[in-house]
Amino acid sequence: MGFIEIILIATGLAMDAFAVAVCKGLPMKKLKLKNAIKIGLYFGFFQGVMPILGYYLGVSFEKLVSQIDHWIAFILLGLIGINMIKEAFCKCKGEANDKLDLKTMLPLAIATSIDALTIGISFAFLCVDIWIAGLLIGIITFALSVIGVKMGNKFGDKYEKKAEFIGGLILIIMGIKILLEHLSII
Repeated sequence: MGFIEIILIATGLAMDAFAVAVCKGLPMKKLKLKNAIKIGLYFGFFQGVMPILGYYLGVSFEKLVSQIDHWIAFILLGLIGINMIKEAFCKCKGEANDKLDLKTMLPLAIATSIDALTIGISFAFLCVDIWIAGLLIGIITFALSVIGVKMGNKFGDKYEKKAEFIGGLILIIMGIKILLEHLSII
């Protein structure tokens, strides 16, 4: 597998993190670069590490992981999306969803990187330098996530509650899409 193919795979894997980063930027009153970088680091780190873990898990766990990765992503994205929609209807001022603590960010980072774990398993069968691939995936995800936070923040200033609702809906739809794709329904 060549450099260009790895870049394309990295970009494809980063799209989930990008979409969630857009959602994280929505409720931010004022975008601080350090917050965008923090979100980028969470997503970039997990997207970069998961293929490496998948690679070393290897063939023996391929069937187990590939059989449940879609359920894990579906459940995590669904729960997070439902929580965002709940917060959109909350009468309180919208600070709840702009949290960047470990409890908030860890499930998001894991949910968006489950597919990267499976890709890593498939890399074990190909001529891929897994450390270069993991690094590229992490860097591309980091960059796209920072851009996503900025985009979400600009949009969120105008339509705060509606945008939070749409962000939650996007997460739920992403979870459903992942599930349906893996069940070969779409």
